[in-house]
Amino acid sequence: MNLKPQVREEIDLNLTPLIDVVFLLLIFFMVSTTFEKTARLKVDLPEASAQAVQQSNNKIVIGIDAKGRYYINDRQLVNTQIKTLKLALTKVSGDNKEMPIVLRADAKTPHQSVVRAMDAASQLGLTRLSISTVESSK
Repeated sequence: MNLKPQVREEIDLNLTPLIDVVFLLLIFFMVSTTFEKTARLKVDLPEASAQAVQQSNNKIVIGIDAKGRYYINDRQLVNTQIKTLKLALTKVSGDNKEMPIVLRADAKTPHQSVVRAMDAASQLGLTRLSISTVESSK
């Protein structure tokens, strides 16, 4: 018979992993609520007025039809490549980097064609760009 008293070990509860998990959850919820607030995009859309603005005759008009074909001052380009568009713009503008450009695109024009025309003008240093609109009939 073993009559000597047995020493019982005390049960120790380690709270460190629990605290780590709580902090991680807290950080997760703080970050996710911040993303929700910044994900909203506020866009101010431009408006077209019915009044005509006085324009000079010395301007470049880039027309784009519904099929994405380019017209520089009512003359059609041979293809829709950006290289051809840049050559035509250089020929018309010469050394004048301050010449205004009016972009006239059809309502059904592919977006890529409009971006390509804006990109070509920007690469040549022509930064005075306006987009032609018509007044909507109500």
